[in-house]
Amino acid sequence: MIGLFLIAAGLVGYWAWKTRETQALRFGDVAAVVAALIGLQLFRRHDVPAALLAFGGAGWWYWWRRQTNDARSGRMTREQARRLLDVPVDASAETIRAAHRRLVARVHPDAGGSADLAAQVNQARDTLLERRQA
Repeated sequence: MIGLFLIAAGLVGYWAWKTRETQALRFGDVAAVVAALIGLQLFRRHDVPAALLAFGGAGWWYWWRRQTNDARSGRMTREQARRLLDVPVDASAETIRAAHRRLVARVHPDAGGSADLAAQVNQARDTLLERRQA
């Protein structure tokens, strides 16, 4: 059990370093790791329903944490970016860039728009192009 705990602690530390969230490590993150460790122990004891419940709790925490981090960081979702640029789901990189050029020409501060609007349009373009490459 100690070996599993050390491995899990190492993985959580690596995750925090990789995502640059060492300062944002919360009690719930530790609880999710503990739930996953308990799930492993239950799985070893052939108590599959309880193990799946523990893994489900840990997985839910990971999903929820990702959703709230995206919302807090001000990251734009793909859906928000598509609505802002008015492009379809299967838009090509060229279509995204063309929509960006059209919209940024209207909202740029030099054209009477605002810096905030131009930044949002740029973020929408970056979000959609980044997701296409990933």
